[in-house]
Amino acid sequence: MEVVRELNLLQRLRNKRDKPDSYAAFWLAHDGDDCLPGYTRLSDNPEIQTACLRIAELIGGMTIHLMENTAEGDRRIINELSRAIDIQPNGTMTRMQWMTAIVMTLLLKGNSVVVPHTHKGILQSMEPIAADRVDFRAVGNSRRDYRVMIDGQPRNPEDVMHFAYNPDPAWPWKGRGATVTLKEIAGNLKQAEKTKKAFLSSEWKPSIIVKVDSTNGMFAQPEQRQKFLESYVKPPYQGAPWLIPADQIQVEQVKPLTLSDLAIKDTVEMDKRTVAAVFGVPPYLLGVGEFHRDEWNSFVQTRVKTIALIIQQEMTRTLLTSPKWYLVLNYWSLIDYDLKAVSDVLLAGADRGYVNGDEWRDRMHMEPAGLKDYKVLENYIPYEDSGNQKKLVQND
Repeated sequence: MEVVRELNLLQRLRNKRDKPDSYAAFWLAHDGDDCLPGYTRLSDNPEIQTACLRIAELIGGMTIHLMENTAEGDRRIINELSRAIDIQPNGTMTRMQWMTAIVMTLLLKGNSVVVPHTHKGILQSMEPIAADRVDFRAVGNSRRDYRVMIDGQPRNPEDVMHFAYNPDPAWPWKGRGATVTLKEIAGNLKQAEKTKKAFLSSEWKPSIIVKVDSTNGMFAQPEQRQKFLESYVKPPYQGAPWLIPADQIQVEQVKPLTLSDLAIKDTVEMDKRTVAAVFGVPPYLLGVGEFHRDEWNSFVQTRVKTIALIIQQEMTRTLLTSPKWYLVLNYWSLIDYDLKAVSDVLLAGADRGYVNGDEWRDRMHMEPAGLKDYKVLENYIPYEDSGNQKKLVQND
């Protein structure tokens, strides 16, 4: 039966119109029942799951700003639409849960689909669709036009939000995720975990070896050896000294085999660093290395910002009709700033009238105090008035 099941699965792979890049990509996109025996999905690997979850949680915590292009510059709009997008995008989950689910599916599967529901042109809710309910079909031989299949029903891409990660070169509208790159790494990490469990559960890890006289008949049977251990070696209380016959036995201490001796630690650390590099996360998030502020800020400004751009651009394309409006995920809130450095920059701006007191208090995580006035030092004057200073103009 297992052989027939494997053959049927491989036949389904060959018959697929849009073949995946690898069997790993197909297995990852389906539930566990479709996997061949002994295969573990990449989404079940703890290191890969952790790397994706860290990115998803960070993006889930970013505020979504509705912005408008104006002649004076871009400004933020706060209305019912911005509230529906940023605060309550779905009636059955929080914005954090909603966005985290979208990003996790995007990174692990390569594609994430969200269906917006409207009533009389007003956005009511945005529903994330589970990956096993979604498929994609090209229209004819076109490599540009396609349909999003949800529960077997075709949807126009303009009517849904389709987020794609790592676009397929042959089908640019379809994401591939990181399945092919991480297949072998996931296998190595899984095997290392099995080896570690087998080692820790093994009974062959003695810390003391007792050498006895083999010619002495009192150690010939297991019962006799056990009786000797209980009589001489087993202490009556913790820390009690041993009293043993010197002419019959000799006690030696041996170093037990460790995970370092098996080189598992170095192998696992290398694989974790590779997973971190593929997803662009700092290695310390996977338990390797230490925290560095510059590395964290680079991670936010590159990897997290890149995923945020995928989200905000697709949401702008689908949800907004005004050409002057667009959505922005505020990744600046994730930057790890030194509080004193931020305070010094803002105070320097306050001296020039660029920052008021409440803006400074907001960045210092303090409540507003009604300090709305912009003040400048007396020697900061407009350029055109620089020649009108009293020290330069004397006696008319």
